Amino acid sequence: MKYYILIIFLSVASCNTAGPHFRGLPATTVTVEGSTFDVRVRGELAEAIRTNSEYAPRFGPIRERAGRAMEIVSGCEVKEVRGDQSLATGILRCGKGGKRSTPVQPTALECVPIRGTEIKQLGGTSVEIDCEPVL
Repeated sequence: MKYYILIIFLSVASCNTAGPHFRGLPATTVTVEGSTFDVRVRGELAEAIRTNSEYAPRFGPIRERAGRAMEIVSGCEVKEVRGDQSLATGILRCGKGGKRSTPVQPTALECVPIRGTEIKQLGGTSVEIDCEPVL
């Protein structure tokens, strides 16, 4: 029983670990259309790890969102996205053939309260909010 708990703990703890090529790089968290990604960029490659839970996501819509997140962080055009619903790797076009711009920085946040998260406290109510950058 102890071994099963250890295996479950280790598998959950490594969910947001960067791949070998991106290890040691800081992650930039970006939310695109409800999907949240930790994006790392090294050279002409980008890695997007989806960190939120979604019910039965297909890779088609996730691929588009991951590609957009990679463009936001890198400032480069994304030529191709490979991978699966959890981990996507993008091939960037930053050189002479591709456009390179400065990464987009959000200027404002759009926030909405999350239903069902109200907690009554002394002096008021606490509510969780979900915020996304307005680009």
